[in-house]
Amino acid sequence: MDIPVYLFTGFMDSGKTTFIEQTLLENEFGVGARSLIIACEDGEVEYDEEKLAEHRVTVVGAGSEEEFTPEFLRDCDEAMKPDQVFIEYNGTWQGSTILEMELPRDWQIVQVLTTVDASTYELYLTNMRVMMMEQVFASDVVIFNRCTDETPKAKFRRTIKARNRKAQIIYEREDGTIDESDMEELPYDLDQDVIEITDEDYGIFYLDVQENAKNYEGKTIRFLALVYRPEKMEKRPVFIPGRFAMTCCVEDIQFIGLKCKYDRAYEIPHKSWVNLTAEIHVEFAKEYRAKGPVLYAKEVEKTIAPAEELVYFT
Repeated sequence: MDIPVYLFTGFMDSGKTTFIEQTLLENEFGVGARSLIIACEDGEVEYDEEKLAEHRVTVVGAGSEEEFTPEFLRDCDEAMKPDQVFIEYNGTWQGSTILEMELPRDWQIVQVLTTVDASTYELYLTNMRVMMMEQVFASDVVIFNRCTDETPKAKFRRTIKARNRKAQIIYEREDGTIDESDMEELPYDLDQDVIEITDEDYGIFYLDVQENAKNYEGKTIRFLALVYRPEKMEKRPVFIPGRFAMTCCVEDIQFIGLKCKYDRAYEIPHKSWVNLTAEIHVEFAKEYRAKGPVLYAKEVEKTIAPAEELVYFT
């Protein structure tokens, strides 16, 4: 029988210990099951091991990344014989260590949850962006705790979605209640006859049109685009307009674009720049392997590269 493993990532003092303990004690998660917590760091908050033991929960520590080995996990499995496992992972350790590790037989990581202290997130993002983004790239759920009315939730959401599109994002107030008001006005007007997407707003547009494609059905947009049209697309009436974007660091720069249908696509050189005016329709596209926003070009005007070619998601 599979043994579910819940992996908790996040920097020290981001709330992992409290979240795990509340899940087991207050939410009665897996009542009656033998639960094992593997704590990979010592934060300010300590587990109430005596109270946890009353609920058949055992806490063991892994003092260093060198100690956290497949052999260590197998010893834990044999000694505790858990029905479920909670791993509080050290925020300074390589995420690939646990994700690529050979786990004990029947152990299966079923969910990755990341806790983030909203009050320090921007500071970490500025000074330790690569480490911060590594925390969330495999997360199923990202929980921003200690949120206030001033927390820029929509901005935080974009930075996470740029790195991990599948992640569910939750905002928790300082009193522990959930704040669902993460909506923010878009920097452009969807009711305009032609929606102008500036270079600064392309990243926001790209994320929003992917998540809320139905809001763009039949809308006309205009933006400056780099053309992706390699040799394999030469005979097709289609090209991919987009921009290079930095999601995490220089090593993570990637091209983000949308499928665009255009009868005269053959006239547009690969890696050229164009001012594109196009109408959006939501339909199946094999490039997406699903339904998504497909552009129908109305005007394609050749132009020159902008002073800043990269776009961002903030």
